[in-house]
Amino acid sequence: MNYSANYETSNPFAIDAVREERAAFIRNTYAHLMGAIAIFAGLLYIFCNTPAIREPLFALMVNGQWWIILAGFIGASWLGDWWANRSTSLSTQYAGLMLYTVAEAVIFVPLVTYVWFILGKPDILVQAGLLTLITFGGLTAYVMFTGADFSFMRGFLMLAGLAAMGLVVVSMLFGGIQLGIWFTIAMLGLSAGYILYSTSNVLHHYRTDQHVAAALALFAAVALMFWYMIRLVIALQGRD
Repeated sequence: MNYSANYETSNPFAIDAVREERAAFIRNTYAHLMGAIAIFAGLLYIFCNTPAIREPLFALMVNGQWWIILAGFIGASWLGDWWANRSTSLSTQYAGLMLYTVAEAVIFVPLVTYVWFILGKPDILVQAGLLTLITFGGLTAYVMFTGADFSFMRGFLMLAGLAAMGLVVVSMLFGGIQLGIWFTIAMLGLSAGYILYSTSNVLHHYRTDQHVAAALALFAAVALMFWYMIRLVIALQGRD
């Protein structure tokens, strides 16, 4: 999650901008975040209700070929992040955000299919969504009211993210290794860290013309939390 582009600009960082300009930047960022979430939800609904899309993706997960979806997601998300953060073209930045949003919707299809059509419990998605929004709102409010700068967490988050990705890859290569509820809880903690980090970057480290890139970083953190919140609710309901 890079929050500085490699080109010169006259736009100030949000923290250095006048109050009206900073407020406009924050409004634009969260408006784009809400737009990305709405598009993600709409695409996910369409994908999960289109057998030609749903069934092949779910089959990849069931047949132990999840790595194909994961590899495609990593590539698409990297390109989307690059476009959103590095390009001087606003249309290319929007293309990056859209590409990332589509990639998130695709990678969620097998998990949502399992919850919706196999378990027959769509209420799990509602519960996980509400828990995600409540947690995101609380973390956002904390950063906004305190003005805290969590950019110091960048190194830790990168290392923790790489370690988590390594564990996921190992679990896919060796099917007998199960990542249980404690891994899910740890990933929720990691996603909370990303929300704190990305929200503080909105206040301190993005320029006022980087609302698209800022929205993408926040959306990535929210999507990560939503994924593991779904897994947590599944695990907790399974213990009832």
